[in-house]
Parts: sequence; C-alpha cells; structure tokens
Amino acid sequence: MYEAKSKEIVLRRVREALALSAPFLPPTPDFTSPLHPAPSEDTSIQFAENFLRNSGLFFYCESEEDFFDQLFVFKKENNINNFFVWEPNLQKILYHAGIDFLHDEENFIADAEAGLTTCEALITRTGSILISSANSSGRRLNIYPAMHIVVATASQLVPDIKDGLQLVRERHKDNFPSMLSLVSGPSRTADIEKTLVQGAHGPKQLVLFLIDDIPH
Repeated sequence: MYEAKSKEIVLRRVREALALSAPFLPPTPDFTSPLHPAPSEDTSIQFAENFLRNSGLFFYCESEEDFFDQLFVFKKENNINNFFVWEPNLQKILYHAGIDFLHDEENFIADAEAGLTTCEALITRTGSILISSANSSGRRLNIYPAMHIVVATASQLVPDIKDGLQLVRERHKDNFPSMLSLVSGPSRTADIEKTLVQGAHGPKQLVLFLIDDIPH
C-alpha cells in the first residue's frame, strides 16, 4: 500500500512537470568561434611568460649576432664541452661564428651534455615548442642530452596548436614528418610516490634562444 502511494506521488509530480511551459532555452552556441580568445598583447611576451611558467630557460636575441654572443656566454658559464649540433644549417652559422660543437654521433649518448636543434613552431598559448623528426637532428638529439637547447625566430610564433600543425603541413606538404612532439618545459614525472622529478625520461633543462626577425 505504501509503495503504491509513493509511486502515485512520483507520477503526479511528473505529470505536473510536463504540464508546465518549457523553460527558456539559451541561444545555440557558436561552435565556429575560437575556444580561446586571441592574444591581447605581444605574442612573444605571452609566449615567454608561459614558457617560463613551464620551467624553461628563455633568452631573447635582438639579432643573429646577439644569439651567437649569448650562446657563447651560456656555453662558457655552464661549462658545456660536449655540445652536439647535427643540422647542417646550424653547423654552418656556428662555424662562422667561432662556436665549437660536435657534429658526429660517436659516443653520443655517453657524452651528450647538450644538443642544439631548430623547431617547427612556437605555441604561444601553451608556451610549448613544436618539434618534428623532419630536421637532421632526428628523434634523438632532443631526448638524450641532459640539456635541450632550441633556437627559433619570432616569425615562428603561432597562437595555438592547430596553427602550428598548419605550418607543418604547409612546409612539408606530402612528406609529413613521422614524429611530432610538443615540448613544454623539462622532462618531468610524478609517478614515483607522487613526487615531481624533472629529467626522469628526457632533458633536465629546456633552453630557448628566440631571435627577433620581425621588422618593427
């Protein structure tokens, strides 16, 4: 008897609810609008802030010559001897700048203190570096060394990940890289006793030299 009465109460409430007028429905969302608003300030500043928040080390270079000077000082101050560079275009400019580097792969893993690479794009919103296997550094030079050093230009800054992927498609067309990776700061993990450890499965330090190549 009690169960039948309770059921009747529930059914009566359902009928009353159905008799009411439909509530106001909000307008249909515009799915074509961007999820994140456009940057409200200089993209290089916003990128640098997000990159530093990810524990990266950032150097702003006014020109290519400024990059050489700062890289030379950085190598000296950090006592970097085994400095690997595999991309021919980087080797060429560093050679003319008088900056020593190693270009062979012999004993690479044992002696890999630092590796210098280029990148595909810089993602402003996340402060991340988009790298691929398309350049001569391949897959190893940004993983094995204790320090991953990247040189990029301000013209490589894009608002979001989709814009970086579009750059890759336009640059490589039918020869799309077999590996793409977003690097957001040094390698880190908290799998062991929930303690954050940096450099657990990759570089302990991520360094970016950003060359300003945009006319002002």
